[in-house]
Amino acid sequence: MKSEKMRPVYMDYGSASPVDARVLESMLPYFDKDIGNPSSLHSAGRKARRELEAARAKVANLIGAPNPKSVIFTSCATESNNLALRGAAMRYKDKGNHIITSSVEHMSVMNTLKDLQRSGFEATYVPVDKDGLVDAERIKNAITDKTILISIMYANGEVGTVQPIKEIGGIASDKKILFHVDGTAAVGKVPVNVEDEHIDLLTLSSNDMYGPKGVGALYIKQGIRIMPFLLGGGQEFGLRSGSENIPGIIGMGKAAELAQKEMIDDGARLIWMRDRLIENILKLEYTYLTGHRTKRLPSVASFRFSFIEGESIILQLNDMGITASTGSACSSKTLEPSHVLIAMGLRHEEAHGSLLLTLGRYNNDEDVGQVIEAVPKVVTRLRALSPLYPKKG
Repeated sequence: MKSEKMRPVYMDYGSASPVDARVLESMLPYFDKDIGNPSSLHSAGRKARRELEAARAKVANLIGAPNPKSVIFTSCATESNNLALRGAAMRYKDKGNHIITSSVEHMSVMNTLKDLQRSGFEATYVPVDKDGLVDAERIKNAITDKTILISIMYANGEVGTVQPIKEIGGIASDKKILFHVDGTAAVGKVPVNVEDEHIDLLTLSSNDMYGPKGVGALYIKQGIRIMPFLLGGGQEFGLRSGSENIPGIIGMGKAAELAQKEMIDDGARLIWMRDRLIENILKLEYTYLTGHRTKRLPSVASFRFSFIEGESIILQLNDMGITASTGSACSSKTLEPSHVLIAMGLRHEEAHGSLLLTLGRYNNDEDVGQVIEAVPKVVTRLRALSPLYPKKG
């Protein structure tokens, strides 16, 4: 194939986002000048402690948490999910052993629950509809007298569908069951309020809101106790021992502050670009949108194309300078089709023909135009080579 490479276009923000320059600037002094440990009593340590608590307050403000001490910092969203699920399950196992989740959760939730099942816990995986949407009534009907925890993601980063979190949270609250929400794909992109939505535990990721990699957080509602699984010096209120990553935490705090200020304007711009992608790409025959059309993250446009494979689409788009994905980067090491698309009712061959475009802060209209021009070329070229594609004439 003759190279058609144009200027680079990055539309894989769901896999990795750049660190905002303002975030990086806030972090730099803490790598080589302000190097105090927040557990130390000297002035450098006290300054580090002040910065740590300021970042904690910024993250708490972003999610509507009334007390900053309800936020603890971790190394990533995967760790936060593990801590929330394992910590809650082990702490409340004397009250029951049943956990409810959905069939489209992130693998850090799915695999943690599978491991808990090997330890004697029971899990119910509530199915979703063709748009990846969980029915809150099905969650309610799955509750037993042994249910101690419900875990539902706020939004699916692979297809964009936003779940009815407030409704599910209300059910959990009424039944006095802990409610964990994996907010990785949503926090910083859409408004999240832990009080209004009855969320007891919320997972957050720094990099998903233009902060540094290697930092995450877990919101734990005041009064709720969970079992720690990293033991040591008692940092983070005894729930996550280990010297705090001060540069990373400061970066996450700055990213949260910027998200709170700019989320609405950013979201409106992303929705316009997202809908332009959807409208134009769906003009291709045998092309379908995955995920809910309106209950969708501002940044996610996801498609499936009959008769071709997503990996081939990604590679040819890459040759044209466009970076995209077929689904979650955390699941890309397996050749199996996306468990999210399978859970939505797609056959294996249908799920293999997927394209995920995730937009971000630095995309513009020119990027969208370039993708709209490139995708039909790639799809047409691949279908011409496919023995499955119905030839005309």
